[in-house]
Amino acid sequence: MNLPNLLTMLRIFLIPVFLFVFYSNIENSTIYAALIFVLAGITDILDGYIARKYNMITKVGTVLDPIADKLTTFAILISFVSRNLIPLWILIFLGVKEILMILGGIVLYSEGRKIMPADKHGKMATLSFYIAILSIAFKLPLAIRNIFLVATVILHLIAFMNYFIMFNKIRTNRGKT
Repeated sequence: MNLPNLLTMLRIFLIPVFLFVFYSNIENSTIYAALIFVLAGITDILDGYIARKYNMITKVGTVLDPIADKLTTFAILISFVSRNLIPLWILIFLGVKEILMILGGIVLYSEGRKIMPADKHGKMATLSFYIAILSIAFKLPLAIRNIFLVATVILHLIAFMNYFIMFNKIRTNRGKT
């Protein structure tokens, strides 16, 4: 198990820590949980950077990293909806998008094809998600939070459409892997 994979495992371990803190009776628990979310984001950036820079990309990491991303996203969305910090429709929209991405990855993986890596659209959508969640946790004015949430939904839709186009191109070129 190399360093990038260990960082991905740490990110998965931080999910129950986030949930424990988020649902605790600690004063400002949402802020502390958001800081754990930021730490998870930093490990996400580091594991990808280290894996690419030092050629430490593994099959395990290629599969584990998106799983960690999806689990983190669902934990945040479900917990924030449960406390009425974000509307349910955002959980449904982003949840359906994430499930479709998982299914697409499974299809490609089962066909022996490369799983599509994150591109600039996906990274922008992820960044907007972090900003939106932090704006809520730190109780920025409602109008600003709503702008960040809407931007997140729009960027996730753009990223999904881009991945869908790439997915279709990969599936159409059956002879190539």
